[in-house]
Amino acid sequence: MELEFSNERSRSRMSSSATIPRDSEAKLQHILRVSAQTFAKRGFEATSIRDISRATGVSLSGLYYYFESKQHLLYLIQNAAFTYVVEALQSRLEGVNDPVGRLKLLVLNHIEYFLSHPNEMKVLSHEEEALGEPYGEKVQEIKRRYYSLAREIFDSLVAEGMGPGVNPRVAVLSLFGMMNWPYKWHKPGMDPDAAELTSAIVGIFLHGVLPAGGESNVAASAIGSRSRG
Repeated sequence: MELEFSNERSRSRMSSSATIPRDSEAKLQHILRVSAQTFAKRGFEATSIRDISRATGVSLSGLYYYFESKQHLLYLIQNAAFTYVVEALQSRLEGVNDPVGRLKLLVLNHIEYFLSHPNEMKVLSHEEEALGEPYGEKVQEIKRRYYSLAREIFDSLVAEGMGPGVNPRVAVLSLFGMMNWPYKWHKPGMDPDAAELTSAIVGIFLHGVLPAGGESNVAASAIGSRSRG
């Protein structure tokens, strides 16, 4: 499939020294947004560059001005999403020292972005294994930065006496699980907005679902049911 477009790609590379159009950044964002929507709908493997060209309204040679291959395009989508989330979080955390406040910003930042970018979230979740090298390692490097930020926030909570004895890796990855999953079920207008959803996730993460003593009550109820049976 890639050989089919070798001529267009060669012409694109020959013109790479030309002045970049003034609207090049806006066009790139358009390409990434529509490509994410197309990948989310059709799947990465089932989508061709011609499909992307038709969906974006950008010619094949125009597309190759911005990326070299379908793999490169997938990398650009994932890199743009993770880079935005990480940099936005770092900016929001500046000057905030309260551990719980920092946790809330971590969750809110993540939820706000991915509720407004469900296609990117689906691509990140479903096409992670489709990204080959060297692009896969580059994305993993950004994800490690993101995990490190979340781990620092969790460690600061532990230092304040919250979450003692909990495996840090399990705790942080479980938090990411809660933050990542809403794209599968969240319906705007029916389910909570980003702020309310953030409060719920933070509350569950810090205090659990059951009220104090709830575990023992549930266990006693279960034992009673078995004994009656």
